[in-house]
Amino acid sequence: MRDPEAAPLPARGRAISDYAVKLARTPSAVVPDDLAPLRAAGLTDRDIHDACAVASYYCFVNRLANGLGVELEP
Repeated sequence: MRDPEAAPLPARGRAISDYAVKLARTPSAVVPDDLAPLRAAGLTDRDIHDACAVASYYCFVNRLANGLGVELEP
């Protein structure tokens, strides 16, 4: 979605989305307390790891593509 903060998501999805957005936009600002909403939404440590890995991978791939001048397909 173009506006993840406004997306109508259930509590679990909202927690993951908010975490992923913060990780993508301000990774140096992520602190241990940012995991509390994920745990409160029922995520396990493995779930949190997977959410972090997926969000980080997308950021990596996008930055790699941008850095190499890869153009998106229409």
